[in-house]
Amino acid sequence: MMFRSKPRTEDTTTEEIPTTAALPFPSLERNGNNGEEDQETTLIKTVGWISAGLGAVALGLFVGRELRQRYKFNRRTPYDFYAHSGDEQDVDAGLGI
Repeated sequence: MMFRSKPRTEDTTTEEIPTTAALPFPSLERNGNNGEEDQETTLIKTVGWISAGLGAVALGLFVGRELRQRYKFNRRTPYDFYAHSGDEQDVDAGLGI
């Protein structure tokens, strides 16, 4: 996109507007409900941003937990395979009864 420093040739007609004159913008009509609508939209936007943030945090915690479990699983030592071999809790499993 190029910015022109000189006006186009067809834009040579300029109006002289005094600085105290009203600007040619359309006036916005303010009703009594617009203030309430502004508050409602602000509230909805705030709740939306908060819920999006909480969703991102929950997703980050879930992904972090999965990555940590995979990291720990891939770095097992031989001692980790037999860590609970002497436990008395599961005695009848594997006895052939």
